[in-house]
Amino acid sequence: MNGRETIFVLVAASLLGLAEPTWAGDIAEPSGFRMDDYRAPVPRTLQGARVVTTVEAEALWRTKKAIFFDVMPDTPKPANLPAGTIWRDKVRKDIPGSIWLANVGYGAISQETASYFRQGLAAKAGTDKSRTVLFYCMTNCWMSWNAAKRAVQWGYSSVIWYPLGADGWEDANLPLEEKKPYATNN
Repeated sequence: MNGRETIFVLVAASLLGLAEPTWAGDIAEPSGFRMDDYRAPVPRTLQGARVVTTVEAEALWRTKKAIFFDVMPDTPKPANLPAGTIWRDKVRKDIPGSIWLANVGYGAISQETASYFRQGLAAKAGTDKSRTVLFYCMTNCWMSWNAAKRAVQWGYSSVIWYPLGADGWEDANLPLEEKKPYATNN
């Protein structure tokens, strides 16, 4: 997308009301991580990160100027299901080209989950912590806020948070693709 096309898209999106998220109010940015009630209104800011709208996220996606990370939790099949129980994995649709780092957005994560998160970041961003990384989940989901905050704390210098997530992307009629969580042996 060239500069003129980008301006046209931004103006059109603004007229359609897609340029800015709809905020439930002024939610204060906590000093630490959100530890519970993850599906709740989120703040407008994330210190150390840039917050983007759907239009801005789309421009980054189309120009491949950011690495996209979906941090939606995943519920694995329970190990002790009774015989004959039918289990269907929940289908996750995310922004094409994203890497799904499941369960890394909780407020407190284990060393194992932190290692998985770091490995997933390194698999796409390499060792260059200045590469632009974008985190999302769903609208009004603190998982992406927590994950982006953690990346900032780990020294990533170009962190982007997309608070509308896959919901906002879908609402803008942008493409989604089915995904499975990233496996460290990928």
